[in-house]
Amino acid sequence: MVFSWRGGPDYRRLLLSLWLFTIWEAGSSQLHYSVPEEAKHGTFVGRIAQDLGLELAELVPRLFRVASRDRGDLLEVNLQNGILFVNSRIDREALCGRSAECSIHLEVIVDRPLQVFHVEVEVRDINDNPPVFPVTQKTLFISESRLLDSRFPLEGASDADVGSNALLTYRLSTNEHFALDVPPNHEQGQPLGLVLRKPLDREEAAEMRLLLTATDGGKPELTGTVQLLITVLDVNDNAPVFDRSLYTVKLPENVPNGTWVIKVNASDVDEGVNGDVMYSFSSDVSPDIKSKFHMDPVSGEITVIGVIDYEESKAYRIPLEARDKGSPSLPGHCTVLVEVVDANDNVPQLNVKTLWLPVKEDAQLGKVIALISVTDLDAGVNGQVTCSLSPHVPFKLVSTFKNYYSLVLDSALDRETTADYKVVVTARDAGSPSLWATASVSVQVADVNDNAPAFAQPEYTVFVKENNPPGAHIFTVSATDADAQENALVSYSLVERRVGERLLSSFVSVHAESGKVFALQPLDHEELELLQFQVSARDAGVPALGSNVTLQVFLLDENDNAPVLLGSGIGSADGVFNQLLPKYVNPGHVVAKVSAVDADSGYNAWLSYELQSWSGSTRSPFRVGLYTGEISTTRTLDEGDGTQQRLLVLVKDHGEPQLTATVTVLVSIVENGQAPKVSLRSSVGATVPESSLVDVNVYLIIAICAVSSLLVLMLLLYTALRCSAAPPGGVCGPGKPVLVCSSSVGTWSYSQQRRQRVCSGEGPPKADLMAFSPGLPPCPESADGPGEPSVSLDSHEKVSFCRTALFL
Repeated sequence: MVFSWRGGPDYRRLLLSLWLFTIWEAGSSQLHYSVPEEAKHGTFVGRIAQDLGLELAELVPRLFRVASRDRGDLLEVNLQNGILFVNSRIDREALCGRSAECSIHLEVIVDRPLQVFHVEVEVRDINDNPPVFPVTQKTLFISESRLLDSRFPLEGASDADVGSNALLTYRLSTNEHFALDVPPNHEQGQPLGLVLRKPLDREEAAEMRLLLTATDGGKPELTGTVQLLITVLDVNDNAPVFDRSLYTVKLPENVPNGTWVIKVNASDVDEGVNGDVMYSFSSDVSPDIKSKFHMDPVSGEITVIGVIDYEESKAYRIPLEARDKGSPSLPGHCTVLVEVVDANDNVPQLNVKTLWLPVKEDAQLGKVIALISVTDLDAGVNGQVTCSLSPHVPFKLVSTFKNYYSLVLDSALDRETTADYKVVVTARDAGSPSLWATASVSVQVADVNDNAPAFAQPEYTVFVKENNPPGAHIFTVSATDADAQENALVSYSLVERRVGERLLSSFVSVHAESGKVFALQPLDHEELELLQFQVSARDAGVPALGSNVTLQVFLLDENDNAPVLLGSGIGSADGVFNQLLPKYVNPGHVVAKVSAVDADSGYNAWLSYELQSWSGSTRSPFRVGLYTGEISTTRTLDEGDGTQQRLLVLVKDHGEPQLTATVTVLVSIVENGQAPKVSLRSSVGATVPESSLVDVNVYLIIAICAVSSLLVLMLLLYTALRCSAAPPGGVCGPGKPVLVCSSSVGTWSYSQQRRQRVCSGEGPPKADLMAFSPGLPPCPESADGPGEPSVSLDSHEKVSFCRTALFL
C-alpha cells in the first residue's frame, strides 16, 4: 500500500486522524490505495478494516462485503485479518487502455448499522509493454537526385503503457547518408523522418538497410525495432509536395457515410506523366482507418465510409501519400489528423442496488434504502450527470462519491396513508440537447402497530326488555383498526366491574371475535333499571393497543307484577276488610280507603280502583275513587240498605296485559254513637286485630313523611347542583325541564331523583313518586289521545317512568 503524504510526521498523523474520524462519523468516505499491475495473487494492498476503523471481530457479524462493478474479483479482503489483497491478475491496459488515470472503485458495505465506504485502488503502470512499430520492415524509394535535407516521414512506434513508461526515444543505426529527425513532443501528429545529409549515388549504393530502434522510459527499458530498406531510384528526380505536412480537421462523431472530411493537395514540378499526381493512404495505414475513411485517388478528397465514434477513438492520424506517374514513381507524404468532436449520443446508465426493503413506517430519518450509481460514456459536459427524484416522495438522494448516490429516508412514513411508493430516479446529462434515463425503485412500507382500534362513537344506548331469554343477543359492538394483518386483528372483552354484589360478567358477555353482546340471564327491571359497562377492543399487535366503548343498557319494564294490597298477606291475591259505619252520615262520607302498590313502573304501575258489586238491590250507596281508592257514600243510608254491605273492589294497572287484584270490604251499619271497631280478615277468613291496622296506618304515615322529606332533600340538592359550576353535557348532566300536566284522571310527574339513579345504576330499587293533583292545567293532546298523562323526557328518560310508590 502506498500513501502520498506531504509534511512532517506530526502533520501526517494529524491528517490521518482527521481522515479516520471523518470515515467513522459519516459512514460513507473514501480510502485510496495503489497497487502495481501484474501483481501476483495475494499481493498486499492495504489494511482496509483498520483504515476504516472497523474491528476484526465485527467483520463477519456485520456482514462485511466488498463490491466492484464491472471489475470482477480482482481484489479480495481476508476477513480474518482485514487485509485487502490481489485476488487475480490485474492488467492495467485491459482495464483502462491508454488513460492516464486508472483505478478500481470498491464499495465496502457493512450492516448493523449500515455503513457504506468507497475505496479507490490506483493501478500503477509497470513497463510491461515494449514499443511496437506498425510493421517490422519498411521500404523507401528515394531518388538519387533528391536534394540534401530532404525529409522522408516514418511511422513511429506505439507503447501501450502510460507516463514515463510510454515516453519513447529513437535512434538510427550508424550511416553516412541519413539522420533521424525526431519532432518535439508538443507537435502532435508530426511523424518521424529521415533527413538526407549526403547525396545518394545509385551507382555507388543502389540499396541500404538501416535499423530504427524505439526505447521507452521504463525501468528496465524495453525496445522495439523496424528495419528500413532504402532503394535508390534514378531518373524522376522531383517528388510531389503537399501544401502542408500536417492537416488538422475536426469531425463530429456519428456523421453519416459520405460526409466530406478534407481535401489535400500535392504538386509536382515535373512535366507530363512525371507531374501527374495520384493520392492514396500510406502502405502502413491501419485497417481501422481504411474501414472508416475513403481517399479519392484523383481529387485528394477524404470522405467517411464507417462509424465515427468518439467513445471508440478520440482522434485518427491518417498518413497520406501523393505519388507521380514517373518511372520510377516518386512519393510525397503528409499526415491528416482528424480530431473527433464528442456528441451527446450516450444516455446515462443507472444501476440501483436495494439494501433494505420493505421499510418499516417507523424507520428513522436518514435510513439508507438503496445505492445508486450512474455512468455516461460521453465526455466533458456531455458526460456530466445530475440525478433527481420524482416529486412528493419522502426520500432524497445523498451524493456519496462522484456519480454515486444513496437513497435515504427524508421524512416520516405512514403506511395507513401510503403503503407503496414508486420512486423514479432520473439521471440527466448536461449536453445539448440533454439526454436522460430513469430507474424505478418500488419501496413498500411495512406496517407497525401504531393505530388503536376505534369505535364509531364513544358510547351506545341500548334498550332491552326485561325477562329476556338467557343468551339473548342485545347488541353488537364493532371497532376498526387502520393497521394491517395481525396489527388490525381486533378482539373484544368486557371491562370487569361489580354491579351491586355481583360481577358484571354474570350479567353479560361479549364474543371475542364478532363483538356480539349477550345477556347471560333474564334481566329484571325491578332489580336493575340501567346496566352501564364498558367493552374493550384490542388488536393483536406487539405491543397491543386498545380502546373502550361504553354501553348503557336500559331495561324496559314489562307488566309482570300484579297490584299488591297493603294490609293483605304477602303473596295473597285478595283480602277482606270489616268496617263499621254510623247509620246516619251525609253523602260523601269516607267509609274506608283501599291502598295498593305495584312493583312495575310507569303505566304498568298506574293503578285504578273499581267497585265491582255490592249486596243490595237498589242503587249502591257507595262509590270508590278511581285513583284514590277511597270508599265514600253516595247518599243517605235507609232501612232498605240493610245492616251490612259487602263491597268488592277491583284494583287494576294500566299495563299490557292488564293485571288485577281484588279486596272485599264488609261495611257494618251501626247506630250513631257506637264506637267503630274495624277488623281485617284475609281471603281465607283470618281475623286481624284492630291494633294491627292502626300500626299499619302509623307505618304508612311514617313512610309518607319519609318519602316527602327525601323528595324535598333531593330537590334542594338538585337545585344546589344546578347552581354550581358543573361541566355541561353528558348523560347525567342537566336535562330538559320536566313537564307536569293534568288530565281527567289527575296529574303526574317524573322525579329528577329517579333520573340521577338511572344514570348511576345504583341506589334503592323503589323510591319513585307519582303525585296527582286536580288543580293543574290539562296536558296537550298526544298520539295516545286526549286526557292521557304525558311527560317531556330526554333521550335517556324515554323508557323510565315513575313507579307508583303510594296512593292515598
